[in-house]
Amino acid sequence: MNKKLNQISRPTVLSVALLSAMATQPVVAAELIELDTLEVSGNTITPETNSVNAEQIEKLQANDLEDLFSQSPEVTIGGGVDIAQKLYVRGVEDQLLNITIDGAQQATRLYHHNGRITIEPELLKRVEVNAGAGNALSGPGALGGSVKFVTKDPEDMLKPGQQFGGLVKGTFSSNTDSFKTNTSLFGRLTDDWSAMVSYTQNKPDEYEDGDGNEQAGTSFDQDYLFAKVVGHLTDSQTIRLSYEKRKDEGERTARPQWIVSSFNQLFPMESERETVTLNYELNPVENQYVDLNLTVFNTDSDLFNDGRFGPYYGSGESRGFDLRNTSNIGMHKVTYGLDYRHDETTAGDPTDKEAAEEKSKVKGVYIQDDIQLTDALLLSAGLRYDDYELEDNNDVDFDETEVSHNIGINYHFTDYFSAFASYAEAFKGPLAQDAFKLDGWSKDPNLKPEDADNTEFGVAYESPTLFASAKVYQSNINDLIGDPLFGARVYENVGDLESDGYILRVGNRWDNLMASLSFHHNDAEVDGEDANAYEHGGIANTIGDTWIAQFDYELNQQWAFGWNARFVKGEDNIETSVGDIDKAGYGVHDFYAQWLPSTTDDVRITLTVRNVFDKNYLDHASNGDFEHIAGYEGVKGLNEPGRDVRLSVAWQF
Repeated sequence: MNKKLNQISRPTVLSVALLSAMATQPVVAAELIELDTLEVSGNTITPETNSVNAEQIEKLQANDLEDLFSQSPEVTIGGGVDIAQKLYVRGVEDQLLNITIDGAQQATRLYHHNGRITIEPELLKRVEVNAGAGNALSGPGALGGSVKFVTKDPEDMLKPGQQFGGLVKGTFSSNTDSFKTNTSLFGRLTDDWSAMVSYTQNKPDEYEDGDGNEQAGTSFDQDYLFAKVVGHLTDSQTIRLSYEKRKDEGERTARPQWIVSSFNQLFPMESERETVTLNYELNPVENQYVDLNLTVFNTDSDLFNDGRFGPYYGSGESRGFDLRNTSNIGMHKVTYGLDYRHDETTAGDPTDKEAAEEKSKVKGVYIQDDIQLTDALLLSAGLRYDDYELEDNNDVDFDETEVSHNIGINYHFTDYFSAFASYAEAFKGPLAQDAFKLDGWSKDPNLKPEDADNTEFGVAYESPTLFASAKVYQSNINDLIGDPLFGARVYENVGDLESDGYILRVGNRWDNLMASLSFHHNDAEVDGEDANAYEHGGIANTIGDTWIAQFDYELNQQWAFGWNARFVKGEDNIETSVGDIDKAGYGVHDFYAQWLPSTTDDVRITLTVRNVFDKNYLDHASNGDFEHIAGYEGVKGLNEPGRDVRLSVAWQF
């Protein structure tokens, strides 16, 4: 990135770097390295407020998606237990987002009552979130935005000058009376090659809500294995090969997103995800025309559910690549490339686990140009062409192509104050559907593709001490694909989604203290009706006005403290096709304290208290409470965990 572009992109970069600076306490170099300034590669125009870095993850002692995004104003996670957690960005569910882990697209869907995305936060380096249809680099199908998980390298774990090391970490959680362990080994194989392997195990009991009631179906056994090899082939070439395997098993309700009831009993459920990713970078120092990145990936996901209809298997495979290059040509920073993904989803009983099958392909070509028109004005514009092909389970073929456009500007009035505006489109054709709906469901042969557009504008102020931003957006996703709740078992175009709102943020940094306050208002409607997770599963949900307050204080080099609070306003009389529901408001407080017993010893002790005041509540991102409606007893999401005291000890050697 040239010097001028760095200058004009300051609102974006500093807004994200601010998250890195929330606690400036020196840390053990290997586990929580001092990261480079985070760059939101998916959107160079609007300020970013949702990204998360390794230091935040450590202090939150994040175990799942909900912990991970608890400080992100535009991201909401509901579902209670992690296997049922669904991610919403501006009220839009993750099925309408492009989600990657180290560039590997997470595309297949196995079971609509489960969450689609699971992640182990322990080894994440950062998470980048771009809300709303973004630019051409967001990837295929990013109707509601993109989420990029990036894992640590072995070199991130090693201390300066160290050739080999290890990390042993144990975390006790009071709510689930459990002990989570992580053991990592990392080292240099040669001067140019390094490697790491890490194993995490977590076996919590059922959690208790704020009233002390155990939530059935929330205990599980999880194992996570991660390995990575990094090689610097030359001064300008780097290769990364990573492998991860995540396994979860336990007694779950047949529909894990709902409470136990007469029709939703506990049954054995097992899930597993295995991903292999190869990343290659070529960036000659003296060549401004070549900054090449190649990602090749293969992800296999499996789900076994021994439910009320007997044992059933679902599996999905995604494999593909993304090849892109960036060239700096005068005032232009041009990124262009192509990507490809092949998805295959199968399902069946023990006699034939692949009785039902669907295959789909996505081919894309894209270009994005960041143009430094003046020292103060950045213009970004891009195009993306996508071709979707689907062979469904009923031998019906679909083939849809389209070009998506985007344009945005960012203008600096002063070094600190800027204004921005952007418009972007995204496109998504029919894909292989939910594995547990392959058998018995069909698709409308006249199915239209889904189209999205996103418009937003705002202002940002970023000085060494004071920071503030205001952003207004409107997103539309037309011709949504789904199977209506009470209709025939046919996937069809079910309507249009409109998600609009605004985000406000203000904060200040002092020598040892950082304080911020953010507010997000969102309206998500499907054909003019408030979205709800029961009726609009896979599409959107209604989230009340949300306030997030943060304080981080560094007492000295050994002690740091922080407080985080999320307040959500209640929503009354949400209309659904079966009756009105209410969503009660709530306020949840979290606290952390971190202690380095010695500035030289490699030990760190962290105390985190989640839900300090033991609030009993149902998250707005979970399925709402329909139990007061006759015939819908048991249609209710799980209350969130009550107070949870987490104490961790990490030893670096």
